[in-house]
Amino acid sequence: MNANFPRYPRYKLLITIVNYGMARKAVKASKEAGAEGGTTIIGKGTASHDITSFLGIPLEPEKEIILILATDDKIDNILQAVISTAKLNKPGHGIAFIVDINKVAGIRHLHMPAETSDRTLGGNTMADSSGVLYDLIVTIVNKGEAETVVEASKKAGAEGGTILFGRGTGIHEHAKLFGITIEPEKEIILTLINRQKSGDVLNAIVNEAELNKPGKGIAFVLEVDKVAGINHPINRMAKEGLQGIKPSL
Repeated sequence: MNANFPRYPRYKLLITIVNYGMARKAVKASKEAGAEGGTTIIGKGTASHDITSFLGIPLEPEKEIILILATDDKIDNILQAVISTAKLNKPGHGIAFIVDINKVAGIRHLHMPAETSDRTLGGNTMADSSGVLYDLIVTIVNKGEAETVVEASKKAGAEGGTILFGRGTGIHEHAKLFGITIEPEKEIILTLINRQKSGDVLNAIVNEAELNKPGKGIAFVLEVDKVAGINHPINRMAKEGLQGIKPSL
């Protein structure tokens, strides 16, 4: 019955945290292993074996966080390439882990059928009886487009978003200055959303930020297992099962 139904690849997200200055080499190795590119964010590490001191003052070294989205059939080779290049099998060099992706958008340039975008954006998951479930929408766009994403997500029901800054190394970013490849700045938007609304919010982001056009950006959805710090009254009511309670006379 489903013989003619197109089979779409499953995507996974490789998150790698390495010492400052190693990201460019790791991304290059990932491309050679089949990745289309990556987004790098600057952070800082606090692990015990990373802490050094200067005049008796502990220093927290800068880290680079690399986000690489790839299909399931390529992710293992990409991971091994990153491990080898960044020497992640040695203590203190960094870590890498893979996360399953629930939905993905903005991948039209990966030579996939046009129907993929529409099918991938559908199929909202309803919250179960245990309470409110959440998704995390991660959107990566060119510098200056973050506000468009945030406004679109708000109109679709999101409370807001958190904007981070990074640099991109995708296949559409080949600008050069004096023969030196320039890696354009990127903006990463994190949107925590009720799972019932995640499909609508993702659709709104895709439409407003034009993620269905090559080189405009990508967005993907991660399922969130646990959430802390959300204290909206409607969420408390859902978790406590108060919606069906009638006021006493």
